[in-house]
Amino acid sequence: MKITSIETLRTEEFANVLWVRVHTDAGVIGLGETFYGAGAIEAYLHDTLAARILGKNPLHIEAIHKEMLNLPMAQSSTGVEYRAASAVDIALWDLFGKVCGQPVHQMLGGLCREKQRIYNTCAGYKYVRSNNIKPVSNWNAGESDGPYEDLDGFMNRADAVAESLLEQGIGAMKIWPFDPAAIENQGLYISNEQLKKAIEPFEKIRKAVGDKMEIMVEFHSLWNLPTAKKLARALEPYNPTWYEDPIRMNSPQALADYARSTTVSVCASETLGSRYPYKDMLDRDAMDIVMVDLCWTGGLTEGRKIAAMAETYHKPFAPHDCIGPVGFIAGVHAAFSQPNTLIMESVRAFYRGWYNELVTTMPVIKDGYVYPMEGVGLCVDLQPGVFSRSDLSVRRSNL
Repeated sequence: MKITSIETLRTEEFANVLWVRVHTDAGVIGLGETFYGAGAIEAYLHDTLAARILGKNPLHIEAIHKEMLNLPMAQSSTGVEYRAASAVDIALWDLFGKVCGQPVHQMLGGLCREKQRIYNTCAGYKYVRSNNIKPVSNWNAGESDGPYEDLDGFMNRADAVAESLLEQGIGAMKIWPFDPAAIENQGLYISNEQLKKAIEPFEKIRKAVGDKMEIMVEFHSLWNLPTAKKLARALEPYNPTWYEDPIRMNSPQALADYARSTTVSVCASETLGSRYPYKDMLDRDAMDIVMVDLCWTGGLTEGRKIAAMAETYHKPFAPHDCIGPVGFIAGVHAAFSQPNTLIMESVRAFYRGWYNELVTTMPVIKDGYVYPMEGVGLCVDLQPGVFSRSDLSVRRSNL
C-alpha cells in the first residue's frame, strides 16, 4: 500500500479548521484535522511536506512521523510545521484502524476504562469561529445559537451555568474571567477593581453549588510571573482544581517558580509541541497535570509518547479540546487508551452545536462521561454536505 494523494479541505465559515485526507492506492482514506492558521498550514503541507509523504506506506506511521518532523524548521513547536504533521499523523491512525477493522483506541492499545470523565470548557457556540485568534475578541460573545452559550454565561451567570452542568451530570467546568484584564493591561498587572470583578464567577459558583463543582482556571498564558502568583493566591480560597497556562510556556524555571508558589495544581500545556519541552518542565516539577492538544503537538504518535512520559513522573494526562470535531474525537480515542488519563476536555456548545454540521457522528456523552466510539479508525467522517459547500476550498497533491 502507498500514499497516492494528500487532500486538504477548509471553509470560510469555519476558517480555523483544516482537514487532511490521506488517499491510498488501496482506496482507503484517512481523515485528520488541525486548527488555527488553516491557510498557512495548507500551503506548507502541499508545498513542502507532501513530497516527503507521497509514495510511502501509510502504515509506517512512526517512520513518516519522524520524516515529517526531521525538517530543520520543525523544532518542537506548535507552529505550522507541527500542525501539518499532526493532521497527517491523525489521518494515518484513522487509516490504520480502517485497514485493521478496529477503532483507533484499540490500535493504541485498547480501552483502559469503560467510560471517561469529562469537564465542560465554558465556550460559546461561535467561540474561535473566526480567523481572529486574539483572546477576548475571538469570544463572539452574545451571538447565541442555543441554550449552551456558556462563555457569556460564566462571565455573567456562573451560578446558573454550574447548576445547568450539574443537572447534566457534569461536575467540572473551566472558565477564564481574567482574560479581559490581561488584554487591557498587557498582562503586567491587575487592579483591585478588575480582580474583584474576575473573582465574582467563583463566588457565585461556590455560593450556588458549594464544592459539588470542580473549577478549572484557564489563563491563556497572558500574565507575567508576579501577577500570575497574585492571582493564584487570590483564587486559592475557592479551591480550584487546576491553574492552566498562567504564564508563557517558554521557561521551565519560571513555571516551576509559579508551581512552588501555590497549593493548586498546575496544568500545562496545549501550547507545547513535541515531548521534549514537556520533559524539561517535568524535570523541574513545573507541571502537575500534562495537557496535550493532538492537533498541535505532533498527532496521536507524539501524544501517546507524552502521556507515557507523564506516567513515568506519576503525573496525569488530560487531552485538550477547544478545536474542531475530528481533533476532539482523536482526543477521546487517546484518552481511553492511556492509563493515566485524568479527565477529557469537552465543550457542550460545540459537541451539541456546530460539530454536528461538519461530521457524521459524535461520541456518546452522558452523565458527565464520554463513552468509547464504535466502528473503525476514528469512527467518524465528514458530512457529505461538507463536500458541496459553496465556501469550501480543496487542494490536492498527487503522486
